[in-house]
Amino acid sequence: MRKLIIGLLILAGLAVVIDFGVAAYSEYRVSRALRTGADLAADPEVSIGSFPFLVEAANGRYDKVLMRAYGKRPDIPGELPLEATLTGVRLPMRELVDGSLRNVPVEQIDSSLRIKPTELGRLFNIPNLQVHGAEADKSDGTGGSGGSGMTTTDGKLCLTGTMPEQSGAQFAGENVAVQADLFLDGGQVKIVATGSCKGADATTVPVAMLPEQQRPAVLAAFTRTIDIKELPFGVQPMKVRADGGQIVVQGKGVNVTIDLDRLQQP
Repeated sequence: MRKLIIGLLILAGLAVVIDFGVAAYSEYRVSRALRTGADLAADPEVSIGSFPFLVEAANGRYDKVLMRAYGKRPDIPGELPLEATLTGVRLPMRELVDGSLRNVPVEQIDSSLRIKPTELGRLFNIPNLQVHGAEADKSDGTGGSGGSGMTTTDGKLCLTGTMPEQSGAQFAGENVAVQADLFLDGGQVKIVATGSCKGADATTVPVAMLPEQQRPAVLAAFTRTIDIKELPFGVQPMKVRADGGQIVVQGKGVNVTIDLDRLQQP
């Protein structure tokens, strides 16, 4: 009986090792297909299914597949974190093995990209640009309505940074703070500076403290339209929010077939 139990334990251990091995191989094949098809600089992170993996593999359907990568866009300098969560995914094992995997039917895809402060700074030509949850300064004469915290959906932001020297503003080189509206207009993320907010410290000047004739140039420097067009795998943008100093654009697709070559916008 003891030998039988030990034998069963060994078989169970081998089954677990084989299951994880097949899962790791499948994730590698998908990762390589993504990197090659989307022309990525590095292998993306791919996590497929759940334990036991072989049961899902036998059915060719996986409850959840998570993909994370860094990609480039023609309109935003630098590399951006891209993420897609696929639910109800059809992945035939033969296509994983022979490398022909390209078009994948999914029941739902949740897709997103993040624009980090570094990339935002390059886009605005303000290297030290920071994004904060809006906390309007009610004493600054702008009629602020109060703070919205560190996470904002289609709402207010507080942007701080040093005015570019080439802006021509009298206060070029000064650290300033402006309030901005963040919203999605079709496939465009719009950040529109509209007023003033408190700076993070005493060295940051609220735009309301500047001479009135200088304010339009400052507000213009902190205003941008980002033409997202589409998210990973061609998903259309549906909402935008600020989270932890980053701009996050999200979208969802239901009962679609995704092309692995469209992880990033060409």
